[in-house]
Amino acid sequence: MYMTKWICLVLFTLLILPSCSTKSDQGPGYRLFGSKNMSDHLIDIKAKKYTLENGLRVIIHENHKLPIYSYYTFFDVGGRFEPAHLVGGTHFLEHMMFKGAKKHGPGVFDNMVEGSGGSNNAYTSRDLTVYDNHMPTGTIEQMIDLEVDRMQNLLLEPVSFETERKVILDERLRNYDSNPRNLLFLKMMDAIFENTPYGRSVIGTSEEIKNIKREEMLKYFHNNYAPNNAVIVISGDVNESEVMKNITQIYGPLQASADLFEYKEKINQETLYQHQGRYRRDIEIHGVNPYPMYILAYKGEKVGSRKGFVLDILASILGSGESSYLNLEFVHAKKPVLSSIYAGHYALFKNGVFMIGGEMLPHQKLKPHKTKLISSLKKLCNDQQFAMERAVKKIKNQYLVQTVNQLKTNEGIAHLLGMEEIAYGDFEYYKKEFEIYNSITAAEVVRVCNELFSSDEHIFVSIWKKHLNK
Repeated sequence: MYMTKWICLVLFTLLILPSCSTKSDQGPGYRLFGSKNMSDHLIDIKAKKYTLENGLRVIIHENHKLPIYSYYTFFDVGGRFEPAHLVGGTHFLEHMMFKGAKKHGPGVFDNMVEGSGGSNNAYTSRDLTVYDNHMPTGTIEQMIDLEVDRMQNLLLEPVSFETERKVILDERLRNYDSNPRNLLFLKMMDAIFENTPYGRSVIGTSEEIKNIKREEMLKYFHNNYAPNNAVIVISGDVNESEVMKNITQIYGPLQASADLFEYKEKINQETLYQHQGRYRRDIEIHGVNPYPMYILAYKGEKVGSRKGFVLDILASILGSGESSYLNLEFVHAKKPVLSSIYAGHYALFKNGVFMIGGEMLPHQKLKPHKTKLISSLKKLCNDQQFAMERAVKKIKNQYLVQTVNQLKTNEGIAHLLGMEEIAYGDFEYYKKEFEIYNSITAAEVVRVCNELFSSDEHIFVSIWKKHLNK
């Protein structure tokens, strides 16, 4: 339930249902405009946005192809918003949101969703929290009633609170402390975002989880989980006017958070998120993995910056697919040294990190590989320039295909629109993103590639059972 990565274009699994709708002749609710060049297409999703007097934003997209809908609630609060004494609190609250509210007590939410044949989930990131429900037509009123109850009247019942604390401590142990790959990622984030809110883990350390107090959690909840800090996105077989009438009636009386603006003005200061990491250093972590894993981390860019979009494309060229540069160089070479390698640009709302990660094969030495990797990265931008134009075009087309596949599902549409609204304040900003991606040239990718890898401002973090505890 914890999302470690978000990029502008997200892949979703197709939702397959055995039932069919009497309205199946109606389209999916979006249009594609294009030319002969696939990357010139513009996606146009038919949706409408409303804002209630209490600040709640609601986006509705009608899609009558199947008798189902998705109901997303985005809260503009994540791990970076937590005070020092409440690290891990947002993720903790994610768990508690399913443990009962004033009107609908413990177990009622899940019983109603599952009893109707639906499903739900949630995730917490450093920037935001998302709750999603996927339901059959005819349940929208019940869903609104359930969601408004937990936004307004979450119980944080003491016994359930302590029970869930144990669950989260076990999650920390299993998914992070005992998982080399995830622990490596946390240590890398701590290093590259040293002394910033992004350096902390979303789940918190075991000690931080143990120290979270229920009373402090309630204050945090009432300040952040309010209508003026939320976006609701509904996509599927619903009637827009009827849904808005119901939402206005049920959500309208909720009070906005009075202290939210002043609080967010402080926590959103750009200076809090500037890279302060100490570069040109190696960090070794003791783990249980028999062969070394590593991440080579460079400064990245925040969501929405043009250079960030260029870094997205560069990461895909370097590490996406078996025929990518890094895979051919280190995994599928005549004398391979790695079992796997990847590249990624992790763009957060206030900053980002560009990373290359790999896992060594048996009997291969980490330090010589690190030296060769960094040397290769400094040369590859110009060495690969002859193929860069074709590679950039290929990646752009892949992004378009991924987005079109995402839009085949209600959840894909709802998630895309909600992310755009939270990140940019404009649910249609995906159109601008496509314009930016399409305007990026091969020469621009080469320039940014050279800027990135010619710099010595990087951190090399590795984990291995032969490393000493440090």
